[in-house]
Amino acid sequence: MSDHISRKELKQDRIHDAIEHGAEAFYLHKQITLLILLAVLLGAIAWGSWSIYHDRQTAAATVALDAAMKVYNGRIGGTPDPADPTDIPYADEAARASDALNKFAAVASKYPRTLPGKQALYYSALCLEDLGRHNQALEDLKKLASGSDRELQSMAQYQTAVIDARTGKPDDAVKIFRELADKRTVFVPRPVALLELGNVLRQTNPKEAASVYQLIKREFPDSAISEQADRGLDTIAPKS
Repeated sequence: MSDHISRKELKQDRIHDAIEHGAEAFYLHKQITLLILLAVLLGAIAWGSWSIYHDRQTAAATVALDAAMKVYNGRIGGTPDPADPTDIPYADEAARASDALNKFAAVASKYPRTLPGKQALYYSALCLEDLGRHNQALEDLKKLASGSDRELQSMAQYQTAVIDARTGKPDDAVKIFRELADKRTVFVPRPVALLELGNVLRQTNPKEAASVYQLIKREFPDSAISEQADRGLDTIAPKS
């Protein structure tokens, strides 16, 4: 009888242990689930907070960029418009570029992670180029060219090639314009890159330049770019 009771008690103990372990497992599973839900909730809150912050930064950067663009497109000469207190005429292009540079640089520095901030960096490079500070302009363009925005990359590469062509580095410019022609982006379309390529080659390799101009005429007939290609061909045609 005692053996029978012992086995029964043993069976009950095992049932009790199983229930106990099951309860522990359920408790742990519940705790893990709660932790996961809490982590997701905190992540959502953090993302929402960052998104709101980023939107506010972008809005502020847009306003600052607009103000800098107004300076960049400011008038040369003349007298201020009394109806517009923000209208400031400049004595010359250098004065305007210098003022615009300061404003673009401030926007790029204060809002570097926003699109307007990156656009400000691009215009900062243009101002530096206008002022003849090519090395500094190339530094800003290099930052944009290494970024993740494909269109800003192409714009920065384009301007880098323009500076290279103007500063005695035609081979570097040719390489970049070839890449841009194949890249086919919105802000640096293929015909524009090909035309610039032909213009640079015209100085170093007229025969290849003629081939590029002919390519433009075939791919983009009846266009303004095609007309410019015709003018490029005229400059390298044999004189009779």
